[in-house]
Amino acid sequence: MDRLVNTVRPYAWGSTTAIPELLGVRPTGEPQAEMWMGAHPGAPSRVDRGAGSVALSEVIAADPEGELGADAVSLFGPRLPFLLKVLAAASPLSLQVHPDLAQAKEGFADEEERGVPADAPHRNYKDANHKPELICALTPFNGLCGFRDPNEAAGLLAALEVDSLKPYVDILHAHPESHALREVLTAVLTADPEAMAETVRTATAAAERLGAQDGPHAPAYTAYASIARHYPGDPGVIAAMLLNFVTLQPGEALYLGAGVPHAYLDGLGVEIMANSDNVLRCGLTPKHVDVPELLRVVRFESAAPAVLRPEADPSGEELYTTPIDEFRLSRHVLADGAAPRPLPATGPQILLCASGEVSLRGADGALPLKRGESAFVPAGEETALSGDGTVFRATVNA
Repeated sequence: MDRLVNTVRPYAWGSTTAIPELLGVRPTGEPQAEMWMGAHPGAPSRVDRGAGSVALSEVIAADPEGELGADAVSLFGPRLPFLLKVLAAASPLSLQVHPDLAQAKEGFADEEERGVPADAPHRNYKDANHKPELICALTPFNGLCGFRDPNEAAGLLAALEVDSLKPYVDILHAHPESHALREVLTAVLTADPEAMAETVRTATAAAERLGAQDGPHAPAYTAYASIARHYPGDPGVIAAMLLNFVTLQPGEALYLGAGVPHAYLDGLGVEIMANSDNVLRCGLTPKHVDVPELLRVVRFESAAPAVLRPEADPSGEELYTTPIDEFRLSRHVLADGAAPRPLPATGPQILLCASGEVSLRGADGALPLKRGESAFVPAGEETALSGDGTVFRATVNA
């Protein structure tokens, strides 16, 4: 088992205080958006096994089966198939979707064949993998997830009383669900930029007014107005109004599969995802938006967000159930004085102490973990947790 030294990414939307508070360090005044735990080549964690600091990716590359286990290597290749993060949003992230595995393989192969440079700003597919993800709230956490029922979306838009939105309202009422959502999203993202910017400005003022009133959708209108203040004139503001607004309470989670449009708005959470960089953006960003490819990937179906709550097994482990193999996220809520809790050793593990202080004990001794600290446990290494705190456990789901 190895203590991890992790990189914090300073994206502009990040909180200046949430991750420093978790780590117990002084804020620098700059945004600190994501702390990465894993072996992603963009910012691999580092370990020290007595010969100095080494990237976890290099450790795994030197002995994939020893670090990951034969089963994981057989299924996912010689790499850690997931990335664990602490995500701290102070302002909205881009509105985006992720491809499924077949779409990712096809899109990556196509861009490779056409010679699109890997670092080109208009490139959609950085790799041939899908990117399902799960976000679990550590604080109240706001986001957008999946399409609203078209009739409900029509009602929200109609209440704004903006003339240029009325054609969208009519489409949402008149067409079958999938056609209505596709047609409106396409129209929003391909509209004349100046005309759309004016629509966004007018809709923002109306959303602010409705958010200040006492109504069932007031929190959503307030959220949409806040988004618009961060992205004035962006067509993604109108696209966001087609989506469900959701607030997660600490301990609750959302699973985001392929094709589901979503955006994180604000809050602190633990995020886990398949180890991929494939993102199709659909607004709230200055980056490239490939509308034709986006329309190929988005699933135009409405669904209320399925909020996950952890389910405990007899061992005390609380699992967030997801339908994919690349990752499995659970948590252990430990009480001082309780018996050590053994951890399965069937695959590679990353453990994050989210609160309190705990001890991870293995054959070679104990590794103390304070709030914000994390550890990597290779496959096959027997360990047990004890102490007083909450630990998130990431491993493979196979």
